[in-house]
Amino acid sequence: MAATAAAVRADLALAEARAALERARADTARLEGELAVLRAQSLLDTEDRQALRTLLRITRKQAGHDRVYALFHHGRLHSIHATSDAAESAAEAEGAPSSGWTTHPPGAAMPPAAEVIWRVQPLPLGGAAV
Repeated sequence: MAATAAAVRADLALAEARAALERARADTARLEGELAVLRAQSLLDTEDRQALRTLLRITRKQAGHDRVYALFHHGRLHSIHATSDAAESAAEAEGAPSSGWTTHPPGAAMPPAAEVIWRVQPLPLGGAAV
């Protein structure tokens, strides 16, 4: 009788251990997928920062402005413009709506880039570190 009860407990413990192992495997697979996405985003961010640095260097040499306006499409640098209106016009030429543009207050947290289809962001030129 005691041996039967012990065998039942052992079977239950084994079933629980197998279920825990399956959950751990599923969690590991999910986390590996998230890590791959984050690594890809990091590489894109690095490429965008380098492209932006190059564009800012060129703009500093050519313009007497204290800032430029970067146009981002789904978080990726699309183009650089002398004015906010020019950046918005460029987005509209690519199919962005001609209304609904909002100003982002300085210092406020930006929504994730992937959640914003088109974004115009002012960037200071004088000695700006990007």
